[in-house]
Amino acid sequence: MRIADIIQVLEKFAPPSLQEDFDNAGLLIGEATADCTGVLVTLDATEAVIAEAIEKKCNLVVAYHPIIFKGLKRITGKTYVEKTVLKAICSGIAIYAIHTNLDNVQGGMNTKIASVIGLQQVVPLIPKAALLKKLFVFVPQTHKDQVREAIFGAGGGHIGKYSDCSFNTEGTGTYKAGEGAQPFLGQIGQLHQESEVRIEIVFPSWLEGSILKAMMDAHPYEEVAYDLVTLDNVIGNVGSGWVGNLPEAVTEEAFLKHLKNVFHLKVIRHSPLLGKLVQKVALCGGAGSFLLGAARSAGADWLVTADCKYHEFFGAEDRIVLADIGHYESEQFTTDLLIDILREKFGTFALLRSQVRTNPVHYFI
Repeated sequence: MRIADIIQVLEKFAPPSLQEDFDNAGLLIGEATADCTGVLVTLDATEAVIAEAIEKKCNLVVAYHPIIFKGLKRITGKTYVEKTVLKAICSGIAIYAIHTNLDNVQGGMNTKIASVIGLQQVVPLIPKAALLKKLFVFVPQTHKDQVREAIFGAGGGHIGKYSDCSFNTEGTGTYKAGEGAQPFLGQIGQLHQESEVRIEIVFPSWLEGSILKAMMDAHPYEEVAYDLVTLDNVIGNVGSGWVGNLPEAVTEEAFLKHLKNVFHLKVIRHSPLLGKLVQKVALCGGAGSFLLGAARSAGADWLVTADCKYHEFFGAEDRIVLADIGHYESEQFTTDLLIDILREKFGTFALLRSQVRTNPVHYFI
């Protein structure tokens, strides 16, 4: 088992291309080609977590938050980040972070929060656009099914709940093979006409490499004629923040008690209650107050998130309740999610949940 094998499973679930521009997810320390002795999963990669990984003989730490977020100009052990990085490097511990890309995918961190709250019919609050591409490829009639099936097999042709989607147009292709060419059809130096099919298939941009390889491998031509176009269409299962409905409407007090119970909270900061029933709930783990306007536009009764500043509570404007449940508290179930993702593929491998509580915020009650 290599570290790269672990990374491949994580990145298939949450492609790195889906992380936000400010983020720094991915392999931060270590070599992907190294053998993996065990995986320790944590919310934060801290010096204590690295010590735990050493003790438990795990040479890969999979963390939700990237320990290296901004550029490091020196690693002298002066800050907690430098101490953690230095300890990991000296001990041969690799660190992999999977952050906002895990937030943005269906089945990821935010949909995990939604399931904990008990929301149904969950969809992205702000769906991502420009993540789809369309492939146009010209194929001889004899190989149209072969090429089409290869592209489908690599993940192309999914539109919502439908698979194997394509559009096919018949026409005539022409070409003249030059010296040194090895044409599949036609003769060197002679104009050739061939009955062809133009196949059009949509696919998510992060599958481009595997889609093109599958197409090339299945295509009979020496030189494959194809076009790629980036689409502005949104992807319905990828986005910032999520919104869904409780099975039935509840009072605000009942919903507050529910949040306290399922997230094991000591305190909830919130904007003024509105005296209305709660059913449609928007959410975002971590700092998500930037989604307040989108949550109001979506008709949400509440936005559940964290790290809200004083003046942001005014932004609720008596139209929605903004609830701050705490950064760590909102994301605490991420380690369970990552363990489940990896265990589905590596059921018998050493996958351990860190026992270090990394929350730096404490409360005096």
